[in-house]
Amino acid sequence: MSTAERYGTRELAGRSDAGEAAGQSGYRPLWVEEPARRRRLPDPVRDAAVRAVLIIAVTLIQAVVAFLCTMAGSWLAFPMVLSSVVSTVVATWGALDVWVTRQTWNQRNGVVSVPSSTARALRRERRRTRREERAAEGRQERIRRHGSAGQLSHP
Repeated sequence: MSTAERYGTRELAGRSDAGEAAGQSGYRPLWVEEPARRRRLPDPVRDAAVRAVLIIAVTLIQAVVAFLCTMAGSWLAFPMVLSSVVSTVVATWGALDVWVTRQTWNQRNGVVSVPSSTARALRRERRRTRREERAAEGRQERIRRHGSAGQLSHP
């Protein structure tokens, strides 16, 4: 393999000092950043997913240990089988937790990926209502201020 092939440049083919050339113009980044294909999961959903994966991994390890203890006739087989059953219940809860957390996050923050999202329309409607309420309050305040300025005596 030639120096030019190693450093990925054509300029190095005619040079004798590869170290000097590599320091000057033979730089090639180790990786190239590419845009993500999918959006990153929201933090609460990602936390729940990591928790679920860890619980499921421990459950699978416990199941294998319980199986091997049973095959070996060890006294540890019965406690391991019981803990595997309990771990299976906890792992099911963990997987459901990911699903529920994702649904809750989507309901609270809206589904951003769909342009005609229901949540987005609801937010727009709420903003419009708030804007109208503030405008009405401002008008009422102006009426009160201007109305009291023309009074001749205090009540």
